[in-house]
Amino acid sequence: MGWDEQEDTTIYKVVVNHEEQYSIWPEYREIPPGWKEAGKTGTKQECLVFIERIWQDTRPMTLRRMQEIKQQLQQSQEETD
Repeated sequence: MGWDEQEDTTIYKVVVNHEEQYSIWPEYREIPPGWKEAGKTGTKQECLVFIERIWQDTRPMTLRRMQEIKQQLQQSQEETD
């Protein structure tokens, strides 16, 4: 039986970084710099379901904001033309 076929009994935490990107991290390990807890602890599957439910737009936050600004500028330009 391979490692991926064994039951994973690890408890995980959902973590989020400054770009609002989510991941899971083993509860027993220190969270790496740049990440913080997102408020969910559980099995791997429970944490992944949580992430899927809350992380609807997977683009990094800075990219989302840049695209929003670009769209606003285009709309403003169209209004002045």
